[in-house]
Amino acid sequence: MTKTKTAKITKDMTLGEVITKHPESAEIMAEYGLHCIGCHVAAWESVEEGAKAHGLNDEKVKEMLDKMNKAVEGKK
Repeated sequence: MTKTKTAKITKDMTLGEVITKHPESAEIMAEYGLHCIGCHVAAWESVEEGAKAHGLNDEKVKEMLDKMNKAVEGKK
């Protein structure tokens, strides 16, 4: 059986796109202070922009993305 590859979550994706495609990522974002599910800017703000607005540095953004991608891979 062939595994289908899930698209990787990137820092350039909008918050809304990530939540829509990968709802399990919302809990991880919340752990980092991004409570973006109901936020009106989620439709156009990127993951990186939202993270930086909440005080995360590049290292924390990468760490959060890694956790979200592991969660997405684990749901297969």
